Amino acid sequence: MVVSTLKKTDLVVFRREWISSTPRVYRIHQVLLRLPPSILYQRDFFNRNILDTRDVTVRAWLDCFKNGSLVSTYHSSMWRIYKVLKIMPLSERPSKPPAGCPSWSAPLMWQMTSNTIHQCPHESDVIDMLKFPLASTGENFGVVRRFQPFINGDLERARLQAVTKPSVTLSVWIYLLKWCHQTLCGIIHHIDRKILYSSVLMQLTDTGDVVIQAQVTGGEDEAFRAGLVLPLWKWIRLDCYIQDSKVLLDTTWDDDTHRSAFEFQGSIHYDDTDGYFGIGGGKFISGIHGYFGPIKYYRFGNKKIENALQPQSILLELERTHQECREIRAFTKAFLQEVTKSHLLSPANKGICTFDFLRLRGQFEEKEKTCTQAWTLGRQLKYNTLFHFLQAKEEEIRTGTLDMKHLRSILFEEVIGTVFPVDKSQMKITSKSVSLLKVSSCFGNHKASLLLATIHLSFLGQPANQQQGHVFSLIGASGDDRFALMHAGYKHMQGIDGFPKDMDMAYSYYSNVGAQSSTDLFNVHETKQSTLESIYLSSEEDLNSVIDETNDVFQYVKYQAERGDIEAQKRMGTMLYWGQNGLSKDIAAAVKWFERSAMQMKDPSAMYDYSILLMKGHGVKRNYTRGFQLLKKAAAMGSINALNGLGWYHGLVLNDHRNAVKYFEQAALNGSEDGMFNLGIYYLSGKNPDRPWKDERAAFRQFLNASQLGHVAATVEAAWYLSTGSLEGVSQDVERAVIMLKKVCEQNGYLGFMVREALQAYLQGTQQEAFVKYVLAAETGLGLAQSNTAHLCEELNLRYDCQWRYHNYSILNHDPHPSALLKMGDYYYYYSSSSTREESLSLAEQAISMYGRAALAGSPQGMYNLVVLAQQGHSLPQSIHGLFNMSHLDELDTVMEKILKRCFLK
Repeated sequence: MVVSTLKKTDLVVFRREWISSTPRVYRIHQVLLRLPPSILYQRDFFNRNILDTRDVTVRAWLDCFKNGSLVSTYHSSMWRIYKVLKIMPLSERPSKPPAGCPSWSAPLMWQMTSNTIHQCPHESDVIDMLKFPLASTGENFGVVRRFQPFINGDLERARLQAVTKPSVTLSVWIYLLKWCHQTLCGIIHHIDRKILYSSVLMQLTDTGDVVIQAQVTGGEDEAFRAGLVLPLWKWIRLDCYIQDSKVLLDTTWDDDTHRSAFEFQGSIHYDDTDGYFGIGGGKFISGIHGYFGPIKYYRFGNKKIENALQPQSILLELERTHQECREIRAFTKAFLQEVTKSHLLSPANKGICTFDFLRLRGQFEEKEKTCTQAWTLGRQLKYNTLFHFLQAKEEEIRTGTLDMKHLRSILFEEVIGTVFPVDKSQMKITSKSVSLLKVSSCFGNHKASLLLATIHLSFLGQPANQQQGHVFSLIGASGDDRFALMHAGYKHMQGIDGFPKDMDMAYSYYSNVGAQSSTDLFNVHETKQSTLESIYLSSEEDLNSVIDETNDVFQYVKYQAERGDIEAQKRMGTMLYWGQNGLSKDIAAAVKWFERSAMQMKDPSAMYDYSILLMKGHGVKRNYTRGFQLLKKAAAMGSINALNGLGWYHGLVLNDHRNAVKYFEQAALNGSEDGMFNLGIYYLSGKNPDRPWKDERAAFRQFLNASQLGHVAATVEAAWYLSTGSLEGVSQDVERAVIMLKKVCEQNGYLGFMVREALQAYLQGTQQEAFVKYVLAAETGLGLAQSNTAHLCEELNLRYDCQWRYHNYSILNHDPHPSALLKMGDYYYYYSSSSTREESLSLAEQAISMYGRAALAGSPQGMYNLVVLAQQGHSLPQSIHGLFNMSHLDELDTVMEKILKRCFLK
């Protein structure tokens, strides 16, 4: 006899068993399995039958089993009973209390999100790849863009389905200054994870045509020419429609559209999340020489493109300025030719064709003959400032000592001394100075372009005009000028002066300067390069360290060197080779001191320095044999750099790569950044005889290690991997790449030379010239120059905006000088005393932050200022508690005592 009794709680067990397919409900599942699959496999089939149940009947019955008989049914049993159980609706069921105590952060999170309405993120298939204009120099530098899969599942499924049958649209604005100087230049390119070109690749030819290349689903690459000749000095829009196997290209300028169509042999393979896209140049392709305007990308295609020329005011003004520059160059060229050929400006030449402009100004008699000129009277009047300048240079033009090439520098140098005439109350820039700076810019002197950009962006002597500032910033950057490129990169890095914060754009500019800086190191002996010295004008100690040939310190070092002191000889060689401590660069004299110190055969570093000069032939006749002997002896005496030198000699001179790698490995293990970089090059090229394959991961590790020690070329290589994220295991980190590049770019020898010139001008009392040169360096983002520019703003009694601008920019750097932090702290503290209570508290907090950062940098004045503010009742930031070993429980007197003790130790 079997008795089945069910309690109320058994219902839960029964239901769980039914869902979990236990033998107790085996017959039930036999029935379910006979249901049509469309019902059986619906996701909510069981939920509808369970959660929607209102009442449940529990039945029990009693029966006797007979041998071989089946279990009886409810209705045939000898005794039966049932009970109807009411099921409480889900909305009315009591919630189960949590099993344990919530973490301390849980209530805080509940409070923060209690009133939050969670929404799915908005995703669009339309992407603005470029909103702000980009200057392209025609080299291997451009903007990298990566695209991620859609978060929305439906959108992502649609994208994946379209990989082999794509429907995408690209709309690109370009402005060409020149056609491609090679066979092909990049407009848009796509590099996949295998470092191969993928769809789509849009290129410009050396004849102005457009080539579009794509990869079909079979793996082959196919391409076609559009059959165009793109114009120079005009904004052109390229609209590329990709539909399965068809490509349609619409090219528009001057409101005329030219259409090109092509159908590939198979469907185009297009996966925009595979690898990265490049705008302009890249590591494997040169870019166009000109500018990129707005670029729009439609991931699911679009028949109607909305991509207006924006920002229109900047881009049209850029076009107008280039047109004006063409007129200026043509005007000047014709002027020089006429003067050179006919001496037309000489009053002794009677009856010769004269300039209309001169005749109208009464410099010649009316009876003199006039002729058709290469310029109109309107243009003569328009460029009268330039005309007067050229008149003043008549003799130099006639004798051939002044030509178009020399004009670019002569104009800038003549203007630089008068561009900022300063009186007691203000600084004003004359329109004549601005006009001549524009001419210098048009002739290719892009220091003038940078100075014009600075004038228009910074209220220096003229009302601010961001549009003009952006125009001349772009012109300078397109001219491949180091300072203008750093300026553009810095503005995009910080997102200041109307430049959008865009690390990818910042990288494109800084990578260019980084590559130039790496090349500059091989020519660092040139007179226009110098090491950057940290001389702050606000520091008497720094200024006293500057010496010259008549200085007692220099004479003493020279005396010691002549007596045979190796350290003095090395110092003399270093100062004269690099032009340090205010000395003029003298390579020949420097080499003699290096030789004298090396030939004593006592100092391995001296022997290494001279051996490298012999190997490279800098200031001395190249002599590999003698240099190699010195390197071996220096290495035997413990010179790590000499080990790297031996590797260089074996690899490049002897072509002995096995020994080269051996020496590079020894140098790298001992901390030589050159050894690390050279070892990385071997890993990258696969020329290591013991590891004859390309190992990018090992190369990247070496480049990254060397970059942390300040190696320029290694930083450029490591930054590329970080910016593209193209190496497996290395995440994309563009911001880190930009910070690394900025640091090495600021060690550029040409930038150091300009800062040196600014310092010399200041020491000689020509503060205006010093101001101009410090301003140019400050606009590249160099913190030292920013601090010194702010100091000169104060010395020259310029508007307070000038000091504020450059001190404020200085503290944006990752390692600002304490003096700038103190100045900004003083600024906030001063204005806190004259503000409302709420504003005063906010400004006081910012002052404390500035003083705290200065204190963390080791400034005694910053520590003292914190004490003053603490005494006034202000709370100090947590960041400095560790510095002074403070606790939040310390009394005020204890806090002040700890800070002052540390201050006195400084």
